[in-house]
Amino acid sequence: MLENPFPDLHMTELALSQLLPSAGVPLAAAGGLNYLEIATNSGPVGIGVLALLLGASAVSWAIIVKKWLQIRRAQDQSVKFLETFWQSKRLDAIYQAAESLGASPLSHVFRAGYVELSKVTARKNEGDPGAMSDQLGGIENVERALKRAAASEVTALERQVPFLGTTASAAPFVGLFGTVWGIMRAFHEIYLMGNANLATVAKPISEALIATAVGLFAAIPAVVAYNFFLSKIRVLDSEMTNFSNDFLNIVRRHFFS
Repeated sequence: MLENPFPDLHMTELALSQLLPSAGVPLAAAGGLNYLEIATNSGPVGIGVLALLLGASAVSWAIIVKKWLQIRRAQDQSVKFLETFWQSKRLDAIYQAAESLGASPLSHVFRAGYVELSKVTARKNEGDPGAMSDQLGGIENVERALKRAAASEVTALERQVPFLGTTASAAPFVGLFGTVWGIMRAFHEIYLMGNANLATVAKPISEALIATAVGLFAAIPAVVAYNFFLSKIRVLDSEMTNFSNDFLNIVRRHFFS
């Protein structure tokens, strides 16, 4: 029988198996983080950074929920309004239906154009000697009313969305500032202790990195929601432009032909 050419190998493996923990037992140093303790130990600047980031994240989530509900209602009611518009034969009936679809930007655009058209046709029916000038100026008045209403609706849809863009771009830098400040404090405390082993360096640096994590936590949902809402608003803006053109064509054929 061959002898083991490395007699100390078995003893070394046995010693390592006793020193190292098993796969199912976590290290004591890898315990759960106490986030409240980290926040309280981060100093006034660190606490301010964390409070700012958490506040921005809370506001961002409130805006995300609010804008998602607003845009969803706008899309659903715009579909209903278009169905009513193309199925109805009378503009006054469409106007009455549009009053019940207040969340639709298309209904507001139509109502603004209809009100201006009513003013123009009323002046035309009065038999004013300047009928030709009224016709040329009337269609332009309707077009301007449609454009003003569409711009107003886009402004309403975009309200509070820039805050998401600001949070998405600024939160990582604010978190990085908190991390840099925390690392500066950590190294200063290590210098005062005069001990720079791994145990004294790892804990304060890991605590300083929590600011960057919170910054990313605030920024990632904000940038995703910001791009999502902008794409939906662009679609609604295009729908308002197309509807305005269709409405102007109908007005030209039936009222200014």
